[in-house]
Amino acid sequence: MSTSAGREPNGELRDFLRSRRSQISPAEAGLGPGDTGRRRVPGLRREEVARMAGISVDYYIRLERGRNPNVSASVLDAVARALRLDQAERAHLFDLARPKPGPARHRPVPPQRVRPGLLRLLDSLTDTPAMIMGHRLDVLAANPLAKALYTDFDALPHRDRNLARFLFLDPAARGLIADWRTAARGTVAVLRLYAGRHPHDSRLTELVGELSVHDEDFRRWWADHDVFAYTHGTKRYRHPLVGELALEYESLTLPDDPDQALYLYTAEPGSPSAQALRLLGSWSATDLSAGRTP
Repeated sequence: MSTSAGREPNGELRDFLRSRRSQISPAEAGLGPGDTGRRRVPGLRREEVARMAGISVDYYIRLERGRNPNVSASVLDAVARALRLDQAERAHLFDLARPKPGPARHRPVPPQRVRPGLLRLLDSLTDTPAMIMGHRLDVLAANPLAKALYTDFDALPHRDRNLARFLFLDPAARGLIADWRTAARGTVAVLRLYAGRHPHDSRLTELVGELSVHDEDFRRWWADHDVFAYTHGTKRYRHPLVGELALEYESLTLPDDPDQALYLYTAEPGSPSAQALRLLGSWSATDLSAGRTP
């Protein structure tokens, strides 16, 4: 059924708003005791979100049903505050509510290229695992230590050089990542955030379909509509050669391509993880000097 503006309802916006509303309890929203009685569904009612956002109930209902194509930034800000959205969720709300016009036919997003200078930078970081990731978490480039930490993405078929595919489809990933469940769920949320910015990326559609078919966890988490942005944090590994590592990661967005990011992994100086990382680097360098790929 078409909207009054002649458009189909925005299903992604509808599902995202419903998922966020269901996750906030009346108490968390600061509602009084009289508002916290029996409810047919978890979370807030639509009229409660509308009241907290300072908009009419009818307007919010149209918005949540994906039937308001001309919503203003001020209304979106008010809804984001009412739903207590974090920075990534707020950005996702704006992407969904104000989608960029897509091509007449869904064509693949043009392939990304890594500048030669960045490739040289990666190779110069001999003591630090480093990767450049692009659209849909494609691994565009990785230095030898990153390949030793994860896998040699360059040795894989081009379509398989993707962090999400590695996490969900490579059995080695579940042994390598100490808290695989948390890391994998965060990866799904990162893909969700990307999907809001690039709703017409046919290769993302292919990736989501493939992972949904092959992994029940991915399928369930994708339906949760959680979003997340990799900026910095800690990742823990159980590497088959050097044992446990706790590495801090930093994600640096490249200024000339906001969909390319440099990921750097470092260990606390003097820690067992730093020692393990040096050992991994020595093994990687020995392997390369012997003409083998780590």
